[in-house]
Amino acid sequence: MEHFETRKDIASAKKQCNSHNCAQAILHTYADIAGIDAASSMHIAGAFGAGMGNMEGTCGALVGAGMVLGMVNKDKLKATRQMRQLMSRFQERNGATQCKLLKGVGTKVILRECPGCVADAAEFLEEQLQQNGLL
Repeated sequence: MEHFETRKDIASAKKQCNSHNCAQAILHTYADIAGIDAASSMHIAGAFGAGMGNMEGTCGALVGAGMVLGMVNKDKLKATRQMRQLMSRFQERNGATQCKLLKGVGTKVILRECPGCVADAAEFLEEQLQQNGLL
């Protein structure tokens, strides 16, 4: 039986092999749906790894998912509503949305490794894209 990788698997693997930061792994994997080329996706998301550059901010995978939602919706209210739902699901599953909390900085308790965060963000992004009829 052939194994077909899902976009979720592809995005997670991009982070796992360290070729992409978390935001890039998401935006690059969904660049075609977002309507941008692969190279642009890497540049756009380049500064949003490690929780937006310093682990203080929101998980980069969530930032990448938000970028995709903004591009596909072209409607601020709809994109914001879908991002809120996505972040709520991520928070429920992982116990945090902030990079340093997910990585256990200060607590020494890792809630989720980066490839898992990317996989979760991709899963929840795909739920929103399916609602939009894009997957």
